[in-house]
Amino acid sequence: MITAEDLAASPNPLARHYRRFRVEERVLLTGHSHQAWPDVAAEGQLAALEDAAALVDDKWDRALAVADEVRAGFRRLLADPGAEIALGASTHELVVRLLSALDLGGTRPRLVSTDGEFHSLRRQLARLAEGGVEVVLVPAEPAGTLAERLAAAVDDRTAAVLVSAVLFASARIVPHLDGLAAACERRGAELVVDAYHALGPVPLPVHELGLGSAWVTGGGYKYLQLGEGNCFLRLPPQADRFRPVVTGWFAEFGELAAHHDPGRVAYPRGAGRFAGATYDPTSHYRAARVLRFFAEQGLTPELLRRSYQRQLAVLAAGFDALGVDDRLATRDRDAPLDALGGFLALRTPHAARLQQALRDRGVATDSRGDVLRLGPAPYLSDAQLEAGIAALGQALADPALPPAT
Repeated sequence: MITAEDLAASPNPLARHYRRFRVEERVLLTGHSHQAWPDVAAEGQLAALEDAAALVDDKWDRALAVADEVRAGFRRLLADPGAEIALGASTHELVVRLLSALDLGGTRPRLVSTDGEFHSLRRQLARLAEGGVEVVLVPAEPAGTLAERLAAAVDDRTAAVLVSAVLFASARIVPHLDGLAAACERRGAELVVDAYHALGPVPLPVHELGLGSAWVTGGGYKYLQLGEGNCFLRLPPQADRFRPVVTGWFAEFGELAAHHDPGRVAYPRGAGRFAGATYDPTSHYRAARVLRFFAEQGLTPELLRRSYQRQLAVLAAGFDALGVDDRLATRDRDAPLDALGGFLALRTPHAARLQQALRDRGVATDSRGDVLRLGPAPYLSDAQLEAGIAALGQALADPALPPAT
């Protein structure tokens, strides 16, 4: 079992489980975007192939059992053992199914969100607005008052409020979502919480946080190391009132031989009513094995939170020690580290150029607009984090970079 002290060591003993991704040889500060997979992920992918070869079309009973393992893993992360969990290849796919169940063409034609949501939702809401849906975007910053400002925007015509638990551009945790959930309940609106940037670096016990009535979506491509194709939608108790227009045949998987009323589509209770259609189960085999690896290593949400907070402190202290002119690059020093999720956001007009300069120096990061994001991961050592900051210092000192103005 790994301890917090182990994760602070150099070399990091967890790194030996990630040899395929060569995490000891590279400085992968992409933990907020794409973390390395542990070597056991290959066992899951191979098991999917072996089941398909041995069972052919009878593989689906086994595949659905593996999917249930993935659901159980998400339930543990949400501290919600009784949760109904729908699975999908992406959060976009799942949110579209939910949006299709709302009364957007009737008495609730209004959606409330923020201007700081990830691109898939930003784009989808913009397209719905083009089609006549009333979309209200509340400024995401300051994050500390976002939940209250969203609550104030909810009215009796609002179908849903959609907000991230951790903002993808700044890493700021959005506090007081419980008050927002209560405001939505009073108005009869649904609350949809995007937990993609929370699960892993930030514990998200939904009931303890007052989010029992919320829809919660997220996935494992980033911090959970599950790879692509592993997203979920946690359904609240009122979910059985909804009939998504976008619905796949897996929603009636257990009743295919039954009589079907051509005049009205039937839906099962629970997560099945938000099911899709035929999918590649390989992603679930991989995810189930990685989730077991996390359990074997003792990588609990609480331990991971301690690790990310310590790593962010290393990155922040290293960046501050560079003494960079704020006009060239800066970070939000008004936000204490415990107000952040799993990465450090640096504001700079040269974000894309610095990302490339770091890549040329063997340090992988990413940029979004004027934000350079540095994302640690539990398998990285402090020495690797410090090497990444040193490379950033070199890039910032490059004469080819335009001077601060």
